[in-house]
Amino acid sequence: MTDMDDTFLEQVEPMRRELTAHCYRMLGSVHDAEDLVQETYLRAWRSFHGFDHRSSLRTWMYRIATNACLTALKGRQRRPLPTGLGAPPDDPTGSLDSRPEVPWLEPLPDAMVWSDADPDPADAVVSRDSVRLAFVAALQHLTAQQRAVLILRDVLAWRASEVATALDLSVAAVNSTVQRARSHLERYTAGTDGPGGSTTLPGGRPSDLLERYVAAFESYDIESMVHLLTEDAVWEMPPFTGWYAGNRQIARLISTQCPASGAGDMRMVPTAANGQPALALYMRDEGGVHRAFQIQQLTIDGDRVAHVVCYFDTNLFTTFGLPDRLPALAPA
Repeated sequence: MTDMDDTFLEQVEPMRRELTAHCYRMLGSVHDAEDLVQETYLRAWRSFHGFDHRSSLRTWMYRIATNACLTALKGRQRRPLPTGLGAPPDDPTGSLDSRPEVPWLEPLPDAMVWSDADPDPADAVVSRDSVRLAFVAALQHLTAQQRAVLILRDVLAWRASEVATALDLSVAAVNSTVQRARSHLERYTAGTDGPGGSTTLPGGRPSDLLERYVAAFESYDIESMVHLLTEDAVWEMPPFTGWYAGNRQIARLISTQCPASGAGDMRMVPTAANGQPALALYMRDEGGVHRAFQIQQLTIDGDRVAHVVCYFDTNLFTTFGLPDRLPALAPA
């Protein structure tokens, strides 16, 4: 490895987490984001000898990452959640329509963006609000260029002239694009309890609520689940296209569609995604082994759960660093 290689890695490696968050905002996929960060580093390494320091290295890396994402997005479908498909809430006792071929929006594990020993949240390079599921889901309704311009202007606080240079646009085009993007974004986020919802967690970490939520599921206590959800709670579970509104309707869904039938069938392991609490759910099979089943991402509103997205893609367990099965519980 040459001295230039050493210098390059020393300067750019600390940016990996924030570039992962940036590519995730653009793409809505944690797996695609990882690939595009690698592509960014490859492009940057190939061009590093020509970096002229007219901008900061960080700005230069973001420019490369943004353009790599724009190239990757050409011809791709947006990544929705079921609530973003435009259909009304489903009947919880009806059939479940699975569409695994749809490129669904994915969660972003907190561990990929923030270390366990984070500084004060006010000093973090990546704010939790900037990767909230509500925000990333709303970004999916924008064109790729609108997405890029809005992120660079409103998330990274670049000047219009910097965005224009990065994306090879005029300043006037940047200003008109960001205005359209803000208008579209407001339409999809204002006055809704959609994905992401409240950004405030009571007491910083809602440990008591989560403990009660886990206890309700692990004991298969449907009535307790009802009381832990807000009356207008939303429940969705890609790759199933339906979504469900209201705590009583969600309870009917769980009682009629969930393969669990009693206490002990489900076990949960806490994790976190998009700056929000998440729970990995393991379902007991016929042999008594608890296997990976779904990851639930929770939105907290006060002392209740307002929104749950259940991801049935069990490949995400590996992404979250979770096992595909749990060891048997020791006898009481």
